[in-house]
Amino acid sequence: MAASPRMRNALTLFSSVDDVLCHRVRLVLAAKGVTYDLITVDPKDPPEDLIDLNPYHSVPTLVERDLVLYASSVVTEYLDERYPHPPLMPVDPLSRARLRLAMLRLEHDWVPEVRAIQTGTKAQADAARKRLKDLVTASVPLFKAFKFFLNAEMSLADCAMAPIVWRLESLGVPLPKDGKAIEDYGNRIFRNPGFTRSLTPQERNLRDLPG
Repeated sequence: MAASPRMRNALTLFSSVDDVLCHRVRLVLAAKGVTYDLITVDPKDPPEDLIDLNPYHSVPTLVERDLVLYASSVVTEYLDERYPHPPLMPVDPLSRARLRLAMLRLEHDWVPEVRAIQTGTKAQADAARKRLKDLVTASVPLFKAFKFFLNAEMSLADCAMAPIVWRLESLGVPLPKDGKAIEDYGNRIFRNPGFTRSLTPQERNLRDLPG
């Protein structure tokens, strides 16, 4: 079945209601001020439209007319180029490469631990919680070095990191004793109206927004 006419004429995002990679895309859309249709998906029971559009049936999936994109890294880089204001990547190639590598490490090292805590057995969740706590602790110097994650301005890397920081409390992963820089980082982003717009009701209930 082809995409519906409504989907062809509007930017449409298939998204889970509570997933760090989907949240990453919604945060980019909010930062850009882009209007879109949100279709919430149960990943265990994907709708027929998504099955037809995406061979992996995965979320996030972005549809714009005849273009279908999936994988959060592909979707977010497309959105940054498609809607260039405000830019969410540095201009110079070295800084861009550094942030891309950081985002890759988040996807490979951090996101699997988040998902194991959310969906694994108690033993798997407990082990993942410890590993994620170790990753957070090791990252403290990175949060101290810049106002945002590895950069002086908000970037796509923050759109990948902030959804994880937002969930740490609900995942049972406390900040380390010297983790005030992470708390301050989170508060800077969480106070932004765009971050509030990026949240689903389920994600909004994970913790309180800073005053």
